[in-house]
Amino acid sequence: MHFLPLIGIAIVVIGFVLRFNPLLVVTVAALATGIAAGFDLVKVVAALGKAFNDNRYVSVIWIVLPVIGLLERYGLQQRARTLIAGLKGATTGKLLLAYLGIRQITAALGLTSVAGHAQTVRPLVAPMAEAAAEQQTGNLDDATREKVKSYAAATDNVGLFFGEDIFIAIASILLIKGTFETYGIELAPLQLSVWAIPTAILAFLIHGARLMLLDRTLRRMAQPEPVAVTEMAP
Repeated sequence: MHFLPLIGIAIVVIGFVLRFNPLLVVTVAALATGIAAGFDLVKVVAALGKAFNDNRYVSVIWIVLPVIGLLERYGLQQRARTLIAGLKGATTGKLLLAYLGIRQITAALGLTSVAGHAQTVRPLVAPMAEAAAEQQTGNLDDATREKVKSYAAATDNVGLFFGEDIFIAIASILLIKGTFETYGIELAPLQLSVWAIPTAILAFLIHGARLMLLDRTLRRMAQPEPVAVTEMAP
């Protein structure tokens, strides 16, 4: 009887294996767990409603995604490409390096949601990086195009991951503080934030070097291969 509430885990596993709707699977699992634990249906539904209301910011993504989809449909990526095409001297590495700096600074200020893969990388940063690469090399093959996209996504990850720890009231800082406290080490959040600054600087320099190497690779691709000249026998 004590193991009966664990039925929710089995429902989640079976539902995901059978590829049912994830939202439906999780909801059914929650209801089954609550009823198996001895709660009546009304109380379980009330608990689900309260949890949804307390975390209603999660549903914001369902508003953001259609907006981004509409912007892309009406030419957002094409406008981004046109903008970069009109800038002389713009390269993929320089563009992504600038985005890395902006991402780290905004994350350090606690503005972690102002950018991201859905909000900026896919509709703006990746197309702009591709346009800059096309300016450097001409036509891009599929492998190089995917490589440029991966660098754009990685730049956002590095900027966010190493920038957010500078902000005191971020979940990662509180997690680190709590972990140290379990071992009897008392640290103030400000101490952790201060020591995150050198790490963020090193991350910027290391990934920035990788971006410059990407530029170097693209420049090499743009150079025509030397044609071997053979002497004709008399």
